[in-house]
Amino acid sequence: MKKFLISALLFPLAAFAQPVPPAASAVADSISADNIRAHVRFLSLDLLEGRGPGTRGDRLAAEYIATQFALSGLKPAGDNNTFFQRVPLYAVHTVEDKTSFSLVPATGAPIPLAYGSEIVTKDQSGQPAADLDAPIVFVGYGIHAPEYNWNDYADANGHDIDVHGKIVLLIVNEPPSSDDHFFKGRALTYYGRWTYKYEEAARRGALGVLIIHRTDLASYGWEVVRNSQAIEKSYLQGDPLANLRAASWIQHGVAQHLLTLSGLGDLDQAIDQAGKPGAFHPIQLSVRLKGHVESAVRRYDSTNVVAQVNGAAPGNAILFSAHYDHLGIDHAAIAAGHDGIYNGAADNGTGCGILLELARAVAQSSTPPPHPMLFAAVTAEEQGLLGSQYLGMHPPIPASQIALDLNYDMLLPIGVPLSANLTGAERISLWPTVQAVAKSFNLQLLPDPSPMAGHYYRSDHFSLARVGIPAFSIDPGILFEGHDEAWGRAQAEDYVAHRYHQPADEFDPAWDFRGNAKLARFGLILGWLASSQPTPISWTPGDEFEPARKASLTH
Repeated sequence: MKKFLISALLFPLAAFAQPVPPAASAVADSISADNIRAHVRFLSLDLLEGRGPGTRGDRLAAEYIATQFALSGLKPAGDNNTFFQRVPLYAVHTVEDKTSFSLVPATGAPIPLAYGSEIVTKDQSGQPAADLDAPIVFVGYGIHAPEYNWNDYADANGHDIDVHGKIVLLIVNEPPSSDDHFFKGRALTYYGRWTYKYEEAARRGALGVLIIHRTDLASYGWEVVRNSQAIEKSYLQGDPLANLRAASWIQHGVAQHLLTLSGLGDLDQAIDQAGKPGAFHPIQLSVRLKGHVESAVRRYDSTNVVAQVNGAAPGNAILFSAHYDHLGIDHAAIAAGHDGIYNGAADNGTGCGILLELARAVAQSSTPPPHPMLFAAVTAEEQGLLGSQYLGMHPPIPASQIALDLNYDMLLPIGVPLSANLTGAERISLWPTVQAVAKSFNLQLLPDPSPMAGHYYRSDHFSLARVGIPAFSIDPGILFEGHDEAWGRAQAEDYVAHRYHQPADEFDPAWDFRGNAKLARFGLILGWLASSQPTPISWTPGDEFEPARKASLTH
């Protein structure tokens, strides 16, 4: 009675160019909301201590997931024929009272900067101390985007300037555009993310970066920057693009002072000019940055948990992913008598519950999928998508053989959704099939509600997209059975305000997991059809990830 009877009700043959095989329908029908509930309950117990990477709770969660994979009959796809893929990490915490910066003009005394209120930084190198004294080069938005004929590092003759060993000063976000085809209009591309700006500067050998904060451009205030830099930040050991000795933000007023000292006039006018095609070229300032950065460094290992179900034929594999880590324990809160365990029931116990139930349903089917299906529970998402980044750098099979990644992250168990957000799915050739499957599931596909926030670049599917694999997350929208959109919006807002990244994100026995099961079935059918596409799934022509996909297919 609880089954969706998918083959009979949801998939008229006319809906697809390729009919849904009875085996796929049977696997989808076997997916159980109660099984998902049980996994979420266990993973969010206090026993698991918030699943912080590198902790006892992290190891308990990984062992639980691996055990469930084994019990379901999946094959290991990690290191050395195990379910575990070692992810080597190091965490950096800036020692603020021993860190200092000053601006050194061409003439006159150095001008000290107040750490915290004027500048914040991380030394990405993993070394305990760094001294720097280097020239500053203003590089506009710090973007090199060949597909938009844009290079902020090029001089008037089109030649890249040398920023090796220098500090690059750049603007937060990306050039403004009202043209849908120029930096995707209002939608934020990865070029606008501060992580890209650090990576591009590192690729060019820069010693450090100064990102200019302006609230209207960043869409958040300085206190958000300050708070995010005040805590420990983890990096992947051996990441060639995490080597800046000063990955920094500065206040708008400090940047204005820099330009004034260099005789370059008004900063906001310079920002306006930098956003116009062909109107800006990099400028070396007459001011140097001098600094001393001390860091507390902690090295540790975590693990991705990776499993596989063999298909009827090799290649064209489907990857299902979800992160299992959360924020761990706030020991100071516990010492003060408060709840300090960040259980992460919704974020991302729900995605893990779906992943485990998908794996069970596929592995225990009497008919194998047409091609392999991989299942990856990744670590350190909350530290910056690090587990999935490592998975993308070291996939269990070559990236060229993975047709699609479907990711699950934080799906509130509040009922049966009638809408879904699949941001990024429109960027791949599978989009017509995605639309057809969604329609058959009675899911209205909603556009990204806040395209300027760049949500596509903030979840684990992005790490797979970076290596060319077509990828997106499956998220519920705000319309649910028995309710209007205002109710769904209110539930989401209440969660963000009172439970998101807080100890209050705890398992609720009253939660309704039917919607999680529905979206698991949706992903199963979509993945099954995707693996059977007559031609490889590709990014739309001109997409920022198309070159990576083409490169992977030639190796």
